[in-house]
Amino acid sequence: MAEENEVKTETMDDFAKELDHSMREIHVGDIIDGTVTGVTDSEVMVDLQYYAPGVIRAQDYSADPHFSLKTDVHPGDAVKATVLRMDDGKGNLLLSRREAIADLVWDEFKKMMDEKTETELKVTEAVKAGVVGYLNGVRAFVPASQLSLSYVENLEDFVGKTIPVRVITADKENDRLVVGSRDLLREKRDAERAERISNIKPGLVTEGTVQSLQSYGAFVSLGDGVDGLVHISRITNKKRLKHPKEVLSVGDKVKVKVIAVKDGKISLSMKDLEEDEAKPVEEEKVTLPKSEELTTNLGSLLKNIKL
Repeated sequence: MAEENEVKTETMDDFAKELDHSMREIHVGDIIDGTVTGVTDSEVMVDLQYYAPGVIRAQDYSADPHFSLKTDVHPGDAVKATVLRMDDGKGNLLLSRREAIADLVWDEFKKMMDEKTETELKVTEAVKAGVVGYLNGVRAFVPASQLSLSYVENLEDFVGKTIPVRVITADKENDRLVVGSRDLLREKRDAERAERISNIKPGLVTEGTVQSLQSYGAFVSLGDGVDGLVHISRITNKKRLKHPKEVLSVGDKVKVKVIAVKDGKISLSMKDLEEDEAKPVEEEKVTLPKSEELTTNLGSLLKNIKL
């Protein structure tokens, strides 16, 4: 019996809390939390744990012109919204998610910018000098220079794609949100390069392609974004060079030896391979018996041969 009374007491307490919550004071302009209970083509019904439900019209849900209530909103979704009116004429609180986002999201964008948070942006269209998409219902611009590590020839290639981005500018007063991928792509490239370099050990002999020639040496691509420097003093032992172009051209295929890997930089040598090739081959020495010890004659040579 004691257990039954305890259960009933808890149930009554829970009911009392819900009742108190439903009778709390809500005012126009408040930002409140709710749970989506229903979705139509024109509006979203929201449970506010209040004596009256809330409703968000389609135009008040998102500023994204590609946003679809039927596709992108589902019963059970948590939502924050600003109270526009206490009664929409049907006994519901009229709410706006767009307005709540406008009040809250810029602080979030500023935090993302300060913390260099990575997020994703679906590109919806190409515009002059870049592309745009929407983050939390806010139009975000990606400059063409921030889309890739290399020159982007056709912006339309990015439309419909989801790309990793960071917030670069979050200007609430001018409603200006700028994001970009370039830093993320550079960090990923550098991390992958560092991983590949960590597997390269001194002594490795491989083939590479001359990438560029400088007065102090030649940069040789080893593939997969990894390159190394052959210092001018390490190019050849056959002549003293004033410039690598005396014996090398961009695009040449060359064999190189890794002589050092330090601080992410690879030092190479071509001269070491020349020296290795120039080393005399050590032949096995055979000691022959003295002439007086030679007793081999034609008979002894033929005695073990069966005819």
